[in-house]
Amino acid sequence: MDSPRAFNLPFIFIFIFLSITTLNARTFMEEWGGPFDYSYYRFMQVFGSANIAKEALQVTHYSVGSSDIVKPYYNQSGRVLYNSSFKLWDLPSARVASFSTSFLINIFQLSGTTSHGEGLAFIISPDLNLPSGSSGGYLGLTNATTDGNATNQLIAVEFDTYKQDFDPDDNHVAIDINSVRSVNSSSLSDLGFQLVASNSTLYYHVWIDYDGIRKILRVYLTNDSQVPIKPRPADPILTYNLDISKLVAQRSYFGFSASTGTSIELNCVLRWNLTVEILPDGKGLGIGLMVALCVGGAILAALLIGSFILVCRRRRKRAAESGEARLAGTLKNLPGNPREFSFKDLKRATDDFNEKNKLGHGGFGVVYRGVLPEEERTEIAVKRFSRDDMKCKDDFLAELVIINQLRHKHLVRLYGWCHENGSLLLVYEYMPNGSLDKHIFSGPEEATLAWPIRYNVISGVAYALHYLHTEFDQKVVNRDLKASNILLDSEFNARLGDFGLARAIDNEKTSYTELNGVPGTMGYIAPECLHTGKASRESDIYGFGAVILEVVCGRRPWSSINGYHMLVDWVWSLYRDGRILDAVDERLGHDYVREEAERLLLLGLACSHSMADQRPKTNTIVQILIGSVPVPRVPAFRPAFVYPLSEPVQGGGGSEMMNDVSFSDSGYGYGYGLVGITSSTAHSDG
Repeated sequence: MDSPRAFNLPFIFIFIFLSITTLNARTFMEEWGGPFDYSYYRFMQVFGSANIAKEALQVTHYSVGSSDIVKPYYNQSGRVLYNSSFKLWDLPSARVASFSTSFLINIFQLSGTTSHGEGLAFIISPDLNLPSGSSGGYLGLTNATTDGNATNQLIAVEFDTYKQDFDPDDNHVAIDINSVRSVNSSSLSDLGFQLVASNSTLYYHVWIDYDGIRKILRVYLTNDSQVPIKPRPADPILTYNLDISKLVAQRSYFGFSASTGTSIELNCVLRWNLTVEILPDGKGLGIGLMVALCVGGAILAALLIGSFILVCRRRRKRAAESGEARLAGTLKNLPGNPREFSFKDLKRATDDFNEKNKLGHGGFGVVYRGVLPEEERTEIAVKRFSRDDMKCKDDFLAELVIINQLRHKHLVRLYGWCHENGSLLLVYEYMPNGSLDKHIFSGPEEATLAWPIRYNVISGVAYALHYLHTEFDQKVVNRDLKASNILLDSEFNARLGDFGLARAIDNEKTSYTELNGVPGTMGYIAPECLHTGKASRESDIYGFGAVILEVVCGRRPWSSINGYHMLVDWVWSLYRDGRILDAVDERLGHDYVREEAERLLLLGLACSHSMADQRPKTNTIVQILIGSVPVPRVPAFRPAFVYPLSEPVQGGGGSEMMNDVSFSDSGYGYGYGLVGITSSTAHSDG
């Protein structure tokens, strides 16, 4: 490390492996080698147009679902951040943390385009956030309102590929402080580098070192057409004196941001290493003050401990009497420390759970829209469990424990929970466009959902399923995938929102069983579930097939059409007759892409195969939607479901559970809209 400082303090080493190679643990700047590892993705948070796919952090990424693959990339911004903050300076000790980071980037000009922009940046941010309106020249850093404000507490090292009026050229590295108007820059053209190659793929190895003693930031760069890393160059391409303690928040986040504007490119980070110094506790207090604090702290601690023990005893007694001991204990030890809301605050946010704020209801309770005025009027969705029996508490815990650990751009974000006076509530991110079914099955007087949105919604759900089935630590099965549980944000991006029936399973298992029935909604339940009582990843794929068909056809899965009592059977008959496009929602007219519609309908049939091991896996589904692989062969006649004499082997290994069979009601998708019926009314449509 090119630094005059002999570090005598411990460091935090974080290795994010994102390519087909990984880091040899000797130092962060030495050779890479080893297997690819997805497990680090759970430490990342993505925002805006960013995505984690194709073994890379795609800070601006390939969108799925349009025949013109270029158009969706315009005017986008995204961020990918490590989800834990670091203490970067300490007032009592007057210390500033040193850090080093190295990463491999690929900035790629898309085929069919003649220009490129806007650029990629390594950032230090005060929060996990992406400013709205940060596309174009703002590089996902600021926007027209906030640019230049000291309150941004933002530092970035930008790799700019588009010349704005204030830029030296369209190929430079620069340092930004609270603004996209750089404080220092270095032209890469003068150094023989070209960030974007129009005819070939170039990988750039970047090293950024910050010396907290000398307050110096250095940036190093080298490039190669091959992935194996080169040694760090001896000389930096950019050096700048910088005291980050006067600029950034004491606890800040590291990550990347990027944007596109009227010109576009793909901005990828293929691997990332971050080393951060652990700052010591403050040593600047006088001995007398320290002694006084210690004595006073001991007395206070004794009082607090005594009070705590007394309160805990009383609470344990009440919990034992009411059967809530297990619930309280679990809530206090949830992984990730989700926020605990007070009932008073949620009551105020929802206007005392006013009917006018009601978003949906079902077997578990009601979902309300709310606003947290003290937090810049943040909109929330509050899911209030109405039952007070232990089954309700189990459902509450199951949903909270699972979704609290999930992090994906196509999953609804959980803000926190509340458990007071016997009330159970979950607080979610509010989705302004409601649930998908309200748009797909809108009345004739309402505008129908356009084809590009439909395709992108299906793609978003596929990415979410792939994350749940293969990328998250525990394999998670949703168990109730349907249009009413798919929510749409302000830009009509899909967010999977119902985890009331979801369960996590051991990685060695393939399914989850409950003895009291089959979970889900009629028309979405795979035929094997009705016989085995087990939900699996394959049964989720079946539900996804039903969603595809209802989105493309604009009809419910249990619709009766031309003598067929299920939508899937009707579509299969059209496919057999060579008229599969007749199934497309007639409200679309000719405003859809025929190739995409045929692809989706065939994929919907493939996912609806009666035999679980014949359904495609999520990785194949994603590739089909991108158009990189064809849809699996679909037989002319729908295969009949055959229940084997022995327990069937689930093809793909990993699954989950089941509960009450249920029909969709007017649910908003945060786990409601479920009205229970007995499983004896269900029948296989195979």
